[in-house]
Amino acid sequence: MTARRESTLPGTRLAASPKRPVEEPGRVAGECLCGAVHVEIDFPARWAWHDHSAASRRAHGAAYATYVGSWRKRFRVTKGVAKIVRYDDKATGTTRSFCGRCGTPLFYERTRSPHMVNVPRAILQGRTGRHPLYHVGIAELQDWTYTGGKLGPLKGFPGVVWERPRRKQRPRDDGMF
Repeated sequence: MTARRESTLPGTRLAASPKRPVEEPGRVAGECLCGAVHVEIDFPARWAWHDHSAASRRAHGAAYATYVGSWRKRFRVTKGVAKIVRYDDKATGTTRSFCGRCGTPLFYERTRSPHMVNVPRAILQGRTGRHPLYHVGIAELQDWTYTGGKLGPLKGFPGVVWERPRRKQRPRDDGMF
């Protein structure tokens, strides 16, 4: 039996699998964790960046969030509009939208950029045409964030790697520091 997905776009093909959105040429599809909400942007995205700000860190429950920016006219919610809940932060002029069923962050909007919609890169399947080259809120980078140190396998735990602690410097005997 083949599952079908609803679509709000005229002429959009319906997906055959309940877990993988169909990507049409020039489109990048994504969905929340539970699959209740689907979004898509046109390819290529406008830009991409890593956001280290406290607000994004807390909204995503992660060290930082990676976003892909899209022109609003090139962004669509293709399923589950009624499942979307919004958090408006009046102080910052931002709105974050989440799946009301599973809590997945879906998109982020700013009143100062009404023509843009920012989508978490993690919910999009496939290539977006942009690599995150920019860092926003880098001054808020946490000391516990992994920043690319050398990793090695953790003995006895297949598939787990770890960042080995730095060796402590031994005090010198010759009176030098």
